[in-house]
Amino acid sequence: MKDRSLKLGMLILIILIADQILKFWIKTNMSLGEEIVVFKNWFILHFVENNGMAFGFEFAGKYGKLFLSIFRILAVIAIGWYLVRLSHDKEIPFGFLVSIALIFAGAVGNIIDSLFYGLIFNHSYGQVAQFLPEGGGYAGFFHGKVVDMFYFPVVQGQIPDWMPFWSGNEFIFFRPVFNIADSCITTGIFSILIFYRKFFDKLENPKKPVEQQTPEI
Repeated sequence: MKDRSLKLGMLILIILIADQILKFWIKTNMSLGEEIVVFKNWFILHFVENNGMAFGFEFAGKYGKLFLSIFRILAVIAIGWYLVRLSHDKEIPFGFLVSIALIFAGAVGNIIDSLFYGLIFNHSYGQVAQFLPEGGGYAGFFHGKVVDMFYFPVVQGQIPDWMPFWSGNEFIFFRPVFNIADSCITTGIFSILIFYRKFFDKLENPKKPVEQQTPEI
């Protein structure tokens, strides 16, 4: 069980380091809205910031941001406690623990942005942000913005005129911009939804021991 806990801890640490290194590089090398084409027009590093949830969804207002940050912290504490508790149960499938660890690491990665980025960076509007600027950061504790950068506009086109409501509008798939932390949260959630029965089938339907029949004398 110590081996499982060590593997989960290493996975979480690697995700957090990769997530923060990339975000730090984006903040200190790109201005807000700047793009770097990685592969044709299908894979683009597009620097955006958001106040709220995964994939750029936002929770409006100053107090909404504060509420969301506090909620995230409480949720991470609960998920962390749940993960530690489950990791000591040898009956829990390791794949399920990995899924929970992905969600935990992703949530922590975005919390770091919310808590500290407003303090350690100045704004990125029309300029590359400075790390630990002399005049202080762009926001207070709990009010930092989450850095997003992955943009995959794989399919682009125009909605046909015969379609109601959205006729003539531009269509892009996949439109949301996200980061490593977001992708970990999404992967963890979908893994649980898709493989839940596979994870726990053995627990719900344990194999019955084969009864040995004693031959009659």
